[in-house]
Amino acid sequence: MSEKQTEMNNQRRAIKTRRLAGKSLLVFVVVVFGLIVIFFAQKAIFKTANGVNLADRTQKLYNQTSVMHARRGTIYDQTGQPLAENTNTYSLYAVLDHKQKSLTGQPEYVQDKAKTARVLAANLPISYEKAYRVLTPKHKSFQVEFGAAGQNISLSTKQKLQAARLSGLNFVSQPARMYPNGMFAAHLIGLASAKVDQKTKQPQLVGQMGIERTFEKDLKGQDGLKKSQHDNYGYQIPSEKATEKKPRNGKNVHTTIDPSLELLLENQMSQVDSDVHPKVLNAMLMDAKTGKIVAAAQRPSFNPQTGQGLGKVWRDTLTQDLYEPGSTMKIFTMAASIDSGHYRGSDTYQSGIYHIGNQIVPDWNRNGWGTITYDKGFALSSNVAMAHLEENMGPKTWKNYINRFQLLQNNTSDFDQQSHGVMQFERPIEQANTAFGQGIQVTALQMMQGFTAIANDGTMIRPRLVDQVTDAKNQKVLKRYPKKIVGHPISATTAQQMRKHMEDVVYKNYGIGHDFQIDGYRVAAKTGTAQVTDANGQYENGNDSYLYSVAGMAPAKHPRYIMYVTMKQPQLGSQSATKEIAKIFNVVMKKALDNERAKQKLTPLPDVTKQPVAAAQATLQKQKVNSVVIGTGATVQQQSPAPKAPADLSSRVLLRTDGQMKMPDLTGWSKEEVEELAQLVNLQVNYNGTGHVKDQSIKPNQDFAEHATLDVALN
Repeated sequence: MSEKQTEMNNQRRAIKTRRLAGKSLLVFVVVVFGLIVIFFAQKAIFKTANGVNLADRTQKLYNQTSVMHARRGTIYDQTGQPLAENTNTYSLYAVLDHKQKSLTGQPEYVQDKAKTARVLAANLPISYEKAYRVLTPKHKSFQVEFGAAGQNISLSTKQKLQAARLSGLNFVSQPARMYPNGMFAAHLIGLASAKVDQKTKQPQLVGQMGIERTFEKDLKGQDGLKKSQHDNYGYQIPSEKATEKKPRNGKNVHTTIDPSLELLLENQMSQVDSDVHPKVLNAMLMDAKTGKIVAAAQRPSFNPQTGQGLGKVWRDTLTQDLYEPGSTMKIFTMAASIDSGHYRGSDTYQSGIYHIGNQIVPDWNRNGWGTITYDKGFALSSNVAMAHLEENMGPKTWKNYINRFQLLQNNTSDFDQQSHGVMQFERPIEQANTAFGQGIQVTALQMMQGFTAIANDGTMIRPRLVDQVTDAKNQKVLKRYPKKIVGHPISATTAQQMRKHMEDVVYKNYGIGHDFQIDGYRVAAKTGTAQVTDANGQYENGNDSYLYSVAGMAPAKHPRYIMYVTMKQPQLGSQSATKEIAKIFNVVMKKALDNERAKQKLTPLPDVTKQPVAAAQATLQKQKVNSVVIGTGATVQQQSPAPKAPADLSSRVLLRTDGQMKMPDLTGWSKEEVEELAQLVNLQVNYNGTGHVKDQSIKPNQDFAEHATLDVALN
């Protein structure tokens, strides 16, 4: 083959190769272009890429949705002062990375670590040394936090730290709850704390206990949303109008708590708690006429503002703890016996020990007091007397009255997580035990409801802690929680007789409740002592293995307040349980009664001098004022207090007539009341002791004359 032919063949192959390469390139370009078209077509049609919805992503890029937090409602006391309200707290962190600077080049990291540590130590619960260690970590860190010391910082503390003008300190705001009174009906008011909402991923206050939890739906409100469009730089586009759903703030809850009485109760509870260190100490004061809980407290307790003490007891022991009430249960046993027609108080029985089969019922004084009446047995808190009363009624009748007093039922929705009562009631010994408060377990709230039937002449009223719920602006009442009658377990006559027997506990010389006498008021009360069971249900032994209690109401004739105090397993030593409880009962009850007296618009006493005795007593009775006649004459010559003095339900008017004077029964009178008598009839009185009259030298109904000497023993 010639060179020319060879050259031509090479040219043909080169042309062929170029054509093939061109076609290949063309095919490649077409394929790539086709893939690109398909790729963008798929995005345009299906709007997804790598499983990501591009429409949603674009929407999120240019459309922003922000949560507008609803304000949680406020919880108020009965005077309108907040017990729990919304606020903000702050978490602190410090930036250490030296690269962090503002747009103008100013440092946004901690420059002077020593000064910063000093300022933090002066304003937060952290030492200088610890703060400095946090600010100087061993390993390089972008930012650091300060643990619990840097959490829940108040606005005022935040402002103090900011006033120091320290670079690098930053704060994160979060919703919080403020409890301005600290340890103040803490378990009843409850606790709300911030939790992250799973839908919005935003922190939100949620009730954890007490009213905060029970009224969560009312208090929490409903968050709002704001939607707006923004450009690449984050600025809202003016032409696009933002849409928003406004938040609905929470409603407000108004409680029945009286702040002055609650504060006093908390102080007295703390004193007794410090004195004898009981495992559990409960107290509740209720308006007998309305069922309003005006003060209630427990120990252990906690400070919801700081969280101090919260780990000791989470539950509300007033409504959730079941316990055997002991001798305060005898109020219901005796009321049932009277009301069912089985009670004969002057009948006698042998005290000390009573055999039921091969079991025994012992009195707290196992030697007993000999053969005594049932009236005296109640005042002495005799278990044997109650066992006899239960036996005479029969278990069916007794159980019926337990149900009528609703002692084993939850009785109100105001309180968080109440417990049902339980009892053992199969065998005769178990039935007898319930009559003196053993073998039956109740809550303090159930007992309080039962006591209202005694105080209100047979009408039983539901306890309540909440008075009303108002709208977010606190201007319109949305719900009311009025007085609610829940039964009539006994007659009015039974209730009145029962209060007289409870007075005997306090004022008879053999009664065991003398410590609960209150100057200026007549008190009806019943004390209680019950053995405490261990985790295995067995009764514990030892001097500190009891639950002591008192249930009382005053003024005894027309009770306005009921108070119930229980003290479980105190370390008494040489101290008296009743005297410790009296530090709570007497002080708080007297304050409540004094406040009520001050609020009353008391009508002045009428002038009944020169009137016939019967007419004078009738006139006073119309104003519900008691009277005591001194003398055998037909006409009133003098009265004390004098006419136009304020009428007071707790006092008595002395009426002196002409004729021979006879000494009234002074048992239970205060020294001031005896002095009033002495001035009216010109007596010389010698006092022995303090407190109320337990004995008198001139006996009741005995004749006496002016200027006679009267010796009075007080206790």
